[in-house]
Amino acid sequence: MQYEFSAALWRWEARPDLWVFVSLPLPQSQEIADVPRPRAGFGAVPVRVRCGTSTWTTSIFPGEDGAYVLPLKKAVRTAQGLELGDVARFELELLG
Repeated sequence: MQYEFSAALWRWEARPDLWVFVSLPLPQSQEIADVPRPRAGFGAVPVRVRCGTSTWTTSIFPGEDGAYVLPLKKAVRTAQGLELGDVARFELELLG
């Protein structure tokens, strides 16, 4: 399954110095949650992501509001010139 969406970057308040995420849209999150899969730690779902010229493999995690969240490591943010609050376009493919 593949998804495309735009989302704003936000910082996780519990670890503001380290963790930056974007939230997937709720309709796509609900569709992903409905797909049967083996249980993984923290409800993680492995994905391949593309943002601009950066492509990487990571996992998305269920958030408190029902939307999955996608972590954005500093290397990707730097390569794409992204700051907190910026809206970026993402292509996401579920793996496994």
